[in-house]
Parts: sequence; structure tokens; C-alpha cells
Amino acid sequence: MMHASDTGQAARAWEVFRLFLRLGMTSFGGPVAHLGYFREEFVVRRRWLGERAYAELVALCLFLPGPASSQVGMALGLTRAGWPGMLAAWIGFSLPSAALLMLFAFGLSGWGAALPPGVLHGLKLVALAVVAQAVWSMARSLCGSSGRFVLMLAAAAVVLLFPGTPGQLLVIAGAGLLGWALLRRAAAPSGEALVVGGSRRGALLCLWAFGLLLLALPLVARLWPVPLLALGDAFYRAGALVFGGGHVVLPLLQTALVEPGWVERDSFLAGYGAAQAVPGPLFTFAAFLGTAAGGFWGGLLGLAAIFLPSFLLVAGVLPFWARLRGRAGVQAALAGINTAVVGLLLAALYDPLWTSTIAGPVDLLLALAAWAALVFGRLPPWLLMLLCVLGGWLSGTLRLPV
Repeated sequence: MMHASDTGQAARAWEVFRLFLRLGMTSFGGPVAHLGYFREEFVVRRRWLGERAYAELVALCLFLPGPASSQVGMALGLTRAGWPGMLAAWIGFSLPSAALLMLFAFGLSGWGAALPPGVLHGLKLVALAVVAQAVWSMARSLCGSSGRFVLMLAAAAVVLLFPGTPGQLLVIAGAGLLGWALLRRAAAPSGEALVVGGSRRGALLCLWAFGLLLLALPLVARLWPVPLLALGDAFYRAGALVFGGGHVVLPLLQTALVEPGWVERDSFLAGYGAAQAVPGPLFTFAAFLGTAAGGFWGGLLGLAAIFLPSFLLVAGVLPFWARLRGRAGVQAALAGINTAVVGLLLAALYDPLWTSTIAGPVDLLLALAAWAALVFGRLPPWLLMLLCVLGGWLSGTLRLPV
């Protein structure tokens, strides 16, 4: 017989799945844009958590190896509906792009050529507008004082001057130290403590499992040379050892799969191109590679193995984070980190989103119109995405300049 609490958790998990499935079908633009979509859906519209708590989740997931936006989604599902919610968030967000890439691997290579010119450009304009809205709102909420505003600009400048994961980690760590030293009086508990289910023992078991699999899988794959076991080891190591996610994982996957002959180089590049055209996390590229290397089961294995480290790390770290964040020193450090997160988003708004999207006055006007529709017109991002896809299709079909 199912208890009322179990029924409530199942209902919340189903809600999480439905929302993330919709996001998985409409979230174009890469991890930075995904964070903007998540903020709009769960902070602004549904108020599952506050602005500060969301910024803390983003900062924490930037510290962890793996895909940061997917980890933020997993954490949101975990705080909403426990372990079933975390699983539901990952399945919903990853399923659309993983299914499309697996189909592409099975030979549907002609669908990309049929995409009208201008459609992808319209999607990039939506991503730019969503991130701009997120930066605008988060800066107003988290960077109210002149000192924090300067810190935000400094964080953006450092990341632009020293791009890559090391620069991001340096900025977050430095901002945390500055906050701990200078913002103790200004920092106060936000009242938005994250409610995380699960026990400390369960969290420790997840962390032990993460390390054990990282060390044991290569040995097991050598002792029992089963193709799918070796494939799972390659994808698990890619998910466990790459900081920054997204494009950063590609060189490691190429070394692990192309050089041994699992996947041909041309197929690898074709799949990478297809991964740019689908919504959701870029890590679902593993579904394409796994399918190309080992068929349907290889695709499922690749998808599960590359995300498994993120599951274990989020479930293992988040309960301890929820306890630590209430301390005065941690609150002061978080005040600095939250400001730095806005700076990171500001830097990403310029590079790569602005630099790869705005090519002239027409692009600038379209981006400003999309931003105004979000901020002042309260237009849902998914509806704006559909309108921009239609506009991009018309511009490509009618050969209008974009």
C-alpha cells in the first residue's frame, strides 16, 4: 500500500519530468542559455527557490566536474522530489536531444541539410535574449551595492581575459575569499535554505561510489575485455574528469573513441555538428557516439555512463552544502560568489553568445526586441523561441538578410 508521502513525492517527480521534458525540447543555446531558461521557469515563474539559492546552486555546480547546467537541473529535481525528482529532471531534459542524436547515428543524416537557413540563427538570438534577461535581473537582485557591482565587472573582465575553466574557478574562489573577508557584516542568511532529502550516510556512499568507479572501471575493463564495458569506462571517465562541460569534453571523447577505432573521425565530426542543432545538453553527444560504436544499447550505455558521475556528485555534495551554507562565514563567502556568478554570465553573454550571434544592426535590433519581449512583454521563452524559428525560416526561405 502506498503512503500519502510516497504519493506526493511521485506527483512532484512527475511534475519535474513534465517541466524538464518541455525544457529539453526548447532549450537551445548551450549551458549558459540553459541556466537562463531554468531561472525563468523555476525562480521567476514557479518560485521553487529564490534568486540567491539559485545562484548558489550554479556556483556549486561550476565547481564540480561534468555538465554544469544538467547538474543544476538534477539539483533542482533533487530538492523538489528527492532521488526520483533528480532522475526525472535528467531524463526529461536529456531525452529529446539524446533520441534525435541516436536516430541521426542510425543513418538519418539528411535531416540536417533540410533545415532552412536562418533557423539556427533565430534560436541563437533567443538564447542571447534569455541570458541577457537573466543577467539583468540577477544583477539587480545580487549586485545592489557599488562594491558588488565593481566585483561583478571585475569577474567578467578576468574571465574574458583568461577564458576557460581555470579562469572561472579562479574567479569563483577569489570572490568567495573576498566575500569572506569583506562582506561578513553585510551578509545575512537569505531565508532561502535549500531543502534536500536524504541522509548524510547516503551522501557519503555516493561520494565513495564516484571514486570507486573512477578507479575500478579501467581495471575491470582490462581484466574482462568486453566491448560494452570498455565503452562504459571511456564515457564514465569523460564525465568524471572534465571541468567546464560542453565543448570541453569533446577532445577527451575524441581521444577515447576515435583513436582506438570505436568511431570514425568523419562520423565523430558529423555527430558533433548535429549536436549543435538540437536542444538540451551537449553531453547527449555521448548517445550518438555510443550508438555509432555499439548500436542501440551502446547509445543508452554512453548516455548513462557520461552522466553517472554527475548523479553521484550532486547527490553526494548537495546535502553537505545545505548544512554548511547557514554559517556566517559561508554566507559571507556566498555573497561574493553570487556576485561572481553574475559576472560569469555577463562574460558569457558577450563571448560566445554576442560574438557568435550579432553580425550587424539587424541582428542587434532583433536581439533587443527579443529581450524587450521577455522583460517587458512577459513573453514565455518557449513562445519566443517558436516565433524566432518561424522568423528564421521565413528569412532563409525568402532569402532575406539576417
